[in-house]
Amino acid sequence: MRVPVLRSVRARTTLLATAVVAVALAVGSVGLVATVTRALSGSDDDVARARATVLAAELAAGSLPREVAGLGDDSLAQVVAADGRVLASSPNLTGRPAVSDVRPSGSAPEVRTLRDLPDEEGEDEDEDYRVWMLAAHTPEGEDAVVYVGPSLESAQEAGSQLVGGLLLGVPLLVVLLAAALWLIVGRALRPVEAIRRRVATLGAADLDQRVPVPDTRDEVARLAETMNAMLARLEEADTRQREFVADASHDLQSPLTAQRVELEVALSDPAADWPAVARGALAEGSRMEALVRDLLFLARTDSVRHERTGRLVDLDDVVREEVDRARVASPVPITSSLDAAPVRGHGDDLSRLVRNLLGNATAHATSAVTVTLESEGSQVVLRVADDGAGVPESDRDRVFERFVRLDPARRRTDTGTGLGLAIVRSVALAHGGSARLVEAATVEVRLPAG
Repeated sequence: MRVPVLRSVRARTTLLATAVVAVALAVGSVGLVATVTRALSGSDDDVARARATVLAAELAAGSLPREVAGLGDDSLAQVVAADGRVLASSPNLTGRPAVSDVRPSGSAPEVRTLRDLPDEEGEDEDEDYRVWMLAAHTPEGEDAVVYVGPSLESAQEAGSQLVGGLLLGVPLLVVLLAAALWLIVGRALRPVEAIRRRVATLGAADLDQRVPVPDTRDEVARLAETMNAMLARLEEADTRQREFVADASHDLQSPLTAQRVELEVALSDPAADWPAVARGALAEGSRMEALVRDLLFLARTDSVRHERTGRLVDLDDVVREEVDRARVASPVPITSSLDAAPVRGHGDDLSRLVRNLLGNATAHATSAVTVTLESEGSQVVLRVADDGAGVPESDRDRVFERFVRLDPARRRTDTGTGLGLAIVRSVALAHGGSARLVEAATVEVRLPAG
C-alpha cells in the first residue's frame, strides 16, 4: 500500500534528491577512505625506502650505529648479517632476533608484510609491519640485509577514524539535506498550491477572477500567467456566448411577434385579406428559417477545428457561379475579374462564403459591386468591394461578430440575419484562412492555395 504523502511532488522530489546525494556521498566516502589510506601508505613507503638506503650506506661506510633512532614507535629497523647476527636495530627490537630470514632477490628495495612482530620493547603485543628490504654490505664485503618499515596499525587506525567519522557525519548530512530539500521544495511549490486553491474555488460565474502570479519570473510564474490568459479567454468566450444567445433570442422573437400580431389583427377584422396575411406569415417564416439555418451553420463550423480539409476546389468556378446568380437579383451591376484559384476545402461552404459576401455588398452598394480573385504566392485572395457608405475604421473588425449593429448606413436589411460576415470569417478560418475589411467597403478573404 502506498503512503499518501509519497504521492506528492514535494515528497517524491525530496526522496529522489536525497537518495541521489546519499549514493554520491557513499561513493565519495569510499573513494576518500581509499585515497587517504593509499596516501598514508605511500608516504610511509617513501620514508622507509629512504631510511633503508641511508642505513645501507652507513653500513658500507662502517658508521652504522647499534641503535637506529628517529623512526618513532610505529616503525622498526634492523640490519641483519648473512649469518643471522643483528648488526643494528631500532629500540623496539633491541635484544630481539632477526625479524626475517627473507632476502631480497636483487639490489633494488623490495617490500614484504611481516606479521606478529613486537610493538615496543617489553610489551607482549605483536603487530603487522610493511617492511622494505635492501641488500647491503659491510666494509669487509660481508652480505647483510636492511629491514625498515612502518606498522600497518597506524594506517589502519587513521582509516578507521576516518570511516568512523564518515559513518557519523554522512547520515547526519543526508538527514539535514533531506530536511532542507523538504523546506525548499515546499517553498517552491507554495505558489502552485495557491494557484490550485484559487482554481478549485472558481465556477462558471467566477471567470472574471484570476490566480495569483508569484514575483519569481520562473516556470511557476509563467504557469500562473498562462492560467490567467486561459481564464481571460474563457471569460471572453462566455461573454460572447451570452451575447450571442441574447441576440439570437431577440432576432427570433421579432418575426414571431410580428407574425402573431398580424394574425391577431386579421382575426379581429372580418374583412381581412387572408391571402395577404398568409404571404406575410410566409415571409416571416422564411426569415426565421434563414436565421435558424445560419445559426446551425455557425454551430457546425464552430465545432470543427480550424484546419485545411476536403477536396481540391476551383474557387474561380465557385465565384463565377455565385456572381452569375447574384446578377439576376442584384439592383446594382456586378463586375468581376477572376484568375484560376484552386483551393482545398468544401465547395458548399465556400459557395456560402461567396454568396454572403455578394449579398452584403449588393445590400449596401450605391451603384456598383466589384469582385476580384487572384493568386498571391501561396495564397488565394478574394476581394469584394461596394461603393456604399463604408465602415468606420474602429468598427472594421466588429462587423465580423454575430448580430453586431452599426450605424444605419451599414445596418443589416430587414431580410438579413446579421450573421453573413460572421459566417464568412468562420468559413475562412475553417479553411486555414482569414477575412477582414481592408478598406471602408472592401472585404478581403485569404485562403491557402491548393
